[in-house]
Amino acid sequence: MIETAPRQETAVLVGLVTRSQSRELLAEYLDELSFLAETASARCVARFWQALDHPDTRTFVGAGKAEEIRAFVHDQKVDMVIFDDELSPSQLRNLEKLLNTEENKVKVLDRNNLILDIFAARARTAHAKTQVELAQYEYLLPRLTRMWTHLERQKGGIGMRGPGEQEIETDRRIIRDRIARLKKELEVIDRQKATQRGNRGAMVRVALVGYTNVGKSTLMNVLSKSEVFAENKLFATLDTTVRKVVLHQLPFLLTDTVGFIRKLPHQLIESFKGTLDEVREADILIHVVDISHPHFEDHVRVVNETLSDIGAGDKPVVLVFNKIDAYRHVHKDEDDLTPRSRENITLEEWRNTWMARLSGQDVVFISAAGKQHVDELRNLLYKRVREIHIQRYPFIDPGHDPYQAQE
Repeated sequence: MIETAPRQETAVLVGLVTRSQSRELLAEYLDELSFLAETASARCVARFWQALDHPDTRTFVGAGKAEEIRAFVHDQKVDMVIFDDELSPSQLRNLEKLLNTEENKVKVLDRNNLILDIFAARARTAHAKTQVELAQYEYLLPRLTRMWTHLERQKGGIGMRGPGEQEIETDRRIIRDRIARLKKELEVIDRQKATQRGNRGAMVRVALVGYTNVGKSTLMNVLSKSEVFAENKLFATLDTTVRKVVLHQLPFLLTDTVGFIRKLPHQLIESFKGTLDEVREADILIHVVDISHPHFEDHVRVVNETLSDIGAGDKPVVLVFNKIDAYRHVHKDEDDLTPRSRENITLEEWRNTWMARLSGQDVVFISAAGKQHVDELRNLLYKRVREIHIQRYPFIDPGHDPYQAQE
């Protein structure tokens, strides 16, 4: 018997151009949404956008654009339509009613639903699964009417990876009871995690943070000489990994955390607050940035805002620009009078710009995969960890420091 691979689902992406979101910015957001869909194993076949002052209260986009999308998805037999912003329960119901017919069933997802689906697919440990399940239930609670139609269809695929498909779970009271139980389970797990962190003693803690898919796990493997799972997809790892690292005989704990992303569902931030405690309780943060990404500065802003939101915005930070081997510089001739673009900026210019802008902060440019300038990062980490170590253990005389790095 010959086994055939399951058919790859197709998707259409939809976004809005508003006063606060230009067409260029929307294009970037839809690129990221396309990557999210690809991570969820879907293939994007088209993009639709419309300029509006604010989303339409009934169908997110205008009635004419909604009809245009409807005609396309039925003509091309598209499996799902993914919206770049969160849809209200009423918008979701209206769009499903508009897009679905007896002959062709189309799934309607928003960005939050898609991210939750990816988290559900990638959760491996009981802790991560419980966190994701709680976030899914809190997302689905106001959308139980939609959940009921999913149960009737019993249809699999992206967006259908619910936390449970038992008919009884469509009852609001039972869903709320399940949420309450999950929260209690997480409280127990979080207390256990807190005890584990306490049992690690007063060792200096360093946490890797950054936008998703910037190379945190790869850097974790290089620094700790371990084999943490790393993949070129969004949210490759959800579970917090802690490793003991020794630099020049000075030990410290290194933690790899879940990546951040724009418009991260608030349900996930709330559910993963126990995991994010590793960030809040860290002594030093290593903020990893993908220098090869055309919009890495926006990624830095998103991560900084998220750190501030979770109460970790005042931590000492080592800013690590990763993937310098993938950075592409386009040389601009002196007689070329066209405006200079980001592609014309050299790595050295970026280095000087960021060094000047972040005076007082540590900035390093590396390639974790290519192991370029990693020793520079190691030496910098050693210095910063040693400073905290000596403060914590003042009986060690810095003048006779046994951990002094060899020059």
